[in-house]
Amino acid sequence: MSFTESSPSQSKNPENYDVFDKQALSKYTTDTGKILPRQYTGLTPMQQRKVSKLIKKARHLQLLH
Repeated sequence: MSFTESSPSQSKNPENYDVFDKQALSKYTTDTGKILPRQYTGLTPMQQRKVSKLIKKARHLQLLH
């Protein structure tokens, strides 16, 4: 994982997201910061788990609030 704050991933595939893709990960959270369930995101179970882990890592690094 390389830190590229200025050029986040432009991929629409959630499996290619990185912890530093704030805009991409914010699509899967509510305004209060809760992770949206699969019924709303339309992701597969594996993609949902990966996105959830990335969101939790980003929170830990204080990139998302």
